[in-house]
Amino acid sequence: MLAERRPAMGGTASITLVGGPPQLLDECFALLGELERAWSRFREDSDVSRLNWSQGRPVRVRACTARLVTELINAWAVTNGDFDPTALPQLLASGYATSLVDPSRRTVLPKTGAWPGDVTGIDIVNRDIRLPLGTTLDPGGLGKGLAADMIVEFAMDRGADGVLAEIGGDVAVAGVAPHAAAWTIGIQDPYTRGELVSVVRLARGAVATSSRLVRVWDGADGLVHHLIDPATGASALTPTLTSTVIAGSGARAEALAKLAFVREANPLLEWLPRIGAAAMIIAADQPRKRTANWGDFA
Repeated sequence: MLAERRPAMGGTASITLVGGPPQLLDECFALLGELERAWSRFREDSDVSRLNWSQGRPVRVRACTARLVTELINAWAVTNGDFDPTALPQLLASGYATSLVDPSRRTVLPKTGAWPGDVTGIDIVNRDIRLPLGTTLDPGGLGKGLAADMIVEFAMDRGADGVLAEIGGDVAVAGVAPHAAAWTIGIQDPYTRGELVSVVRLARGAVATSSRLVRVWDGADGLVHHLIDPATGASALTPTLTSTVIAGSGARAEALAKLAFVREANPLLEWLPRIGAAAMIIAADQPRKRTANWGDFA
């Protein structure tokens, strides 16, 4: 077994491999670096920045970026717009224009950038993508979930017997686990650093946690966070502190985890198992709430 943690995507990434050639771990981190160069909104030369400055013209992008944009559209569709990949202008207006880990890196949009964007008008033809004038995209957490998915696929295709990829807290797994029949993943307690509130056992799939406690900064009217309510364009006003979702992919888990900040918890927890997901929601001064199928992963 090989395992290593390195800086990546504005945080850290950990990759664990069971089997596979000796150079595979370095190749996985090299792929992760390529994804960050393609998707970072803090890089002027990234595919995402070039799309956001395209002013309605088609842009040739990497294949990974075409997949990213497709996943963003799919997430918007499956959540009926409650996952909004076009909220970047609102995020910048609220004060999140500068990287929280590297203040020298800053996101700038053209004056035409506006919210809400036109998701239905995004046109993808192979690697050529056209955003409607004014529409901009932010990969956000979904990009981290998709990166974990792609690392898992890459490692398994190149001879690993099993792999766990954790990107900024989003975890995707497949294949043989090192010490048990399934991969064991701890869910952090939002109140107590280093403590766990639950342990998930997963043979294949992904776990993603969204929190309104991590990316927080001083806005014009007090503390704000990065989870934008698509109904208002402002930081979501919600008792939810963290939302953890288990799903078939990291991209899907990330998109669904955002819903607990903009929907009522009980109807959401009833709906998620019907689309093949499980969830746990932790809200301020309230008992933890779980989907009926959460215990299937204990």
